[in-house]
Amino acid sequence: MSELLDRYSAVVDRVRTAAAGADRSPEDVTLVAVSKGRDVSTIRRLYDLGHRDFGENRAQELREKVPELPGDIRWHFIGPLQTNKVRIVRPAVHALHSLDRMSLATAWMKGAGSPPVAYLQVNIGAESQKSGVAVAEVDETLDRLERLSVPVVGLMTIPPLVDEPEESRRHFVALRELRDRAVAAHPDVAGLSMGMTNDFDIAVAEGATAIRVGRAIFQD
Repeated sequence: MSELLDRYSAVVDRVRTAAAGADRSPEDVTLVAVSKGRDVSTIRRLYDLGHRDFGENRAQELREKVPELPGDIRWHFIGPLQTNKVRIVRPAVHALHSLDRMSLATAWMKGAGSPPVAYLQVNIGAESQKSGVAVAEVDETLDRLERLSVPVVGLMTIPPLVDEPEESRRHFVALRELRDRAVAAHPDVAGLSMGMTNDFDIAVAEGATAIRVGRAIFQD
């Protein structure tokens, strides 16, 4: 428990430092502890330390974990999602961070009640192997999502792999600037889900409202 506490506290301290350096409140940043591949007992230990936001990227794994853990956990789905798995994920999560196509949006709107909020995934580095809408298509996609009444609360990205974390900064800046332009027509799209273990300090400095951190907390 002490090692987990030390790692978790270190991440929280880094978020606070990065936020302070950017004249931001750390309360404006949601730390999503990426718990994919972690067992229920490990997640429970972090829960017992006071953490409530956890991220999963596989529908089946999420379905197995949810009933084994406290009901006040806010689950975030952060990975690629097939439309036929929406029925598993939608009732269980607080937010979908990987809304990357209109067919998924249509499936997300089906079901009882209002769907959880979503982040539109943007392929900020224009990488052929990655999901997400192209930068040039963000405005049109947001218009279409609004017509479907999808509750989009921000943009999300996974920047290209880089040798040094600082190299990710330009991609975070690009997403922030894209968000800044988008909110003129879509005021609710104010969030920025960006930054992972290697670069979350930089993401916070550049405006991230949600960061997805796994290894720095759980560490294999």
